[in-house]
Amino acid sequence: MASLQERVIGVLRLQESTFEEVEADASATPQAAIIVVVGAISGAIGAFVTTPILGAVGAVVSIILALVGWGIASFILQILGTKVMPGKNTSADVGQVLRTTGFAAAPKLFGILTVVPVLGLLVGLLLGLWSLVAMVIGVKAALDYDDYVKPIVVCLITIVIMWIIIAIPMALLFGAAMMAGATAR
Repeated sequence: MASLQERVIGVLRLQESTFEEVEADASATPQAAIIVVVGAISGAIGAFVTTPILGAVGAVVSIILALVGWGIASFILQILGTKVMPGKNTSADVGQVLRTTGFAAAPKLFGILTVVPVLGLLVGLLLGLWSLVAMVIGVKAALDYDDYVKPIVVCLITIVIMWIIIAIPMALLFGAAMMAGATAR
């Protein structure tokens, strides 16, 4: 069994064998949570440096949202992958999906690099794409798919669902803030 460091390196290299190992190791769930939290902290530091108004509260909120989003996305991926679009060998529980998608967040450990002037936006985009590719590989491992078509589709559907889940409360908050501003005048 590989160490946390070896697993992170394997995920960063997009090695399928690392995702398969993590999927099979139920004791790796806390390690996956550590990666999600540290990745959120790294991104929060990058955001704080470029947007100091967010402050410590913004950092704490980003960590909480990362954990909640990870859990919700893993649940959606598991339902889509086992009930809606199962492969012929699919047999997975939420824990397997949590582990592989948590480790797939490993590129976000470099989120602090978004503070680099001019290149920060590009770095953030590259880290997001790297994480997406890692997530597809992780979902393929967790859901025991034979190829990459279904994991790509399941991941894309999950992303759309997550955007909707995020957009509705944001729209309500924005609308409430607009109404409060209009009535305060």
